[in-house]
Amino acid sequence: MCYLEGYSRLYLNSNCCSFEDYKLTTEWLLNQTSHRPKIAVICGSGLGLLAQSVVNRQTFHYQDIPNFPVSTVPGHEGCLVFGTIKNQACVFMQGRFHLYEGYSLCKVTFPVRIFKLMGVETLVVTNASGGLCPDFKVGDIMVIKDHINLPGFAGQHPLCGPNDERFGIRFPCMSDAYSKDLRRLALDISSNLGYSDFVREGVYCMVSGPNFETIAEARMLQILGCDAVGMSTVPEVTVAKHCGLQVFGLSLITNKVSLDYSREEKVNHEEVLLTSKMRAEMLQKLVDTLIVHCNLQDQ
Repeated sequence: MCYLEGYSRLYLNSNCCSFEDYKLTTEWLLNQTSHRPKIAVICGSGLGLLAQSVVNRQTFHYQDIPNFPVSTVPGHEGCLVFGTIKNQACVFMQGRFHLYEGYSLCKVTFPVRIFKLMGVETLVVTNASGGLCPDFKVGDIMVIKDHINLPGFAGQHPLCGPNDERFGIRFPCMSDAYSKDLRRLALDISSNLGYSDFVREGVYCMVSGPNFETIAEARMLQILGCDAVGMSTVPEVTVAKHCGLQVFGLSLITNKVSLDYSREEKVNHEEVLLTSKMRAEMLQKLVDTLIVHCNLQDQ
């Protein structure tokens, strides 16, 4: 009986959001703003500055939006910013939600389904991550070409539970999770901006956190083929693909993950935020230019 009760609680926790919840939040936002975004950008730790170039902006604090979770992590401002970049309608999330904050994956990915219902077609995800690839340096920007979902292997998956066909099919394909066209475009833009020396391409791995990885864990991830590791992004990407959105991802390498027991340096969140601030302007230029090119392709 105890086992069944525990399983039931887990099952309910994975399906805590109903279609009516999504619909209510979407209708509230559509009634509050005249903006109809086609591109949504999720800003990672310390990367809220990505929304600085938005004009005709309209900002909503998460706590004022019905059903919306609230960011609790330093470096996540907790605002939804609507506006335009070069006439392209966008919405920026200044701060995201994480498993380690105690949220279910339904809540972690709640905004993505709201974006879908609002008419968003492309999701850009960004994050601060630790570098595992020996060729990566602190401050490098990694275009995400693929990911490994470690929490998903353990059953922590945002698509667990009954499937809602109004969003997507039961078994979505993830072999093309990150748009090849947008990845190619981003690399071309990086070359034109003179960023080629520090823009890479690689595989991102999600761990649940909130602790940084042990050396043994980091070595295992490197053997698995991971180039960078972080505590977010994959749930949002998974739900976005389930919803039929086009996805593009960037990881800012804010620290080198320890792989050597003799190494004395220890990573900390303050270091992550400092590196994010130092590289944010270039990351913003890359994202803005990508959005402009998406606008040109749509015309």
